[in-house]
Amino acid sequence: MSIFTAVDFDCHEQVTFFYDKETRLKAIIALHNTHRGPALGGCRIWPYADEQQAITDVLRLSRGMTYKAAMANLPFGGGKAIIIGDSHKDKSPALLRALGKSIELLDGRYLTGEDVGTSVEDMDSIAETTSYVVGRSTGSGNPAPFTAMGLYESIQTAVAYRLKKSSLKGLKIAVQGLGNVGYHLCTLLREGGADLIVTDIDPKLVKRAVKEFKAHAIAPDAIYGVDADVFSPCALGAILNDHTIPQLKCTIIVGSANNQLDAHIHGKILADKKILYAPDYVVNAGGLINVSYEGPLYSIERVKRHIEKIPETLLNVFQIAETRHISTNEAADLIAEERFREDRKSSQPSI
Repeated sequence: MSIFTAVDFDCHEQVTFFYDKETRLKAIIALHNTHRGPALGGCRIWPYADEQQAITDVLRLSRGMTYKAAMANLPFGGGKAIIIGDSHKDKSPALLRALGKSIELLDGRYLTGEDVGTSVEDMDSIAETTSYVVGRSTGSGNPAPFTAMGLYESIQTAVAYRLKKSSLKGLKIAVQGLGNVGYHLCTLLREGGADLIVTDIDPKLVKRAVKEFKAHAIAPDAIYGVDADVFSPCALGAILNDHTIPQLKCTIIVGSANNQLDAHIHGKILADKKILYAPDYVVNAGGLINVSYEGPLYSIERVKRHIEKIPETLLNVFQIAETRHISTNEAADLIAEERFREDRKSSQPSI
């Protein structure tokens, strides 16, 4: 097991391991960069095959949150918490309270929120032992609709840029993952007139999508090879890799899943295949934007105005990539790195 020599270690400021004997909590919290402000990122519960896989995930996810916050022009850095376990079997209020105590020890350097395997109710449990938590039922609640909102507008932007179409009507859009974000996205896409192709490892979610959205269901492994205008990965990361990219028949990729590229080079491979890739941490920032506004002055209208900036940022990424003849992920990285290396005073949202 390694940290400093891990492939995904990127000068992370702090990686902390927590264990609670009573609840058998096994958690890792990684803080990537706090130049712009305290680290903000969700808590993920997942049955990792081993500890090294968990370390890889928390390093990649926390780094992605730094870039996401910078691209959304938020006064936060990037962090992530992961719990090694099965959310359906191992999760309990006591386990989450134990995590809250661990977060409290970081003294405000990290704020947690909802992610894969956790919910608004879970944030309420964590909040019993720490105040450094967002997305509670008494706060801004479920961030998924806001993530889907930014994602939908990003799809429209990418379609207009590459396909020169002002509407999604009649376009085939393949959605991988029908959880909170994927479901809300499908609702918006169907309202926009798109024809949906869907998949998920949970057959109940697929059945619901077929019924509610008149979607065409397809097996999880077959989603990469479908003939679609847009492919929207809304499940787990690293799905754009040496095995899946050769199968792709889409023109555009815009999805909410974090770390969709298995390696940095895969962005260039997509560009070489003439597939327009919208960097995930640019387009999936809606939920983060929402929770960042929590507090006495929270306003949905302010949140929406900020989310409406995402397409403008995405368009800038596309234009820089085209002008400099680089991949879109390289272009996004250039912008983000310039922002999170700036002085903290310049990092306040421009809303």
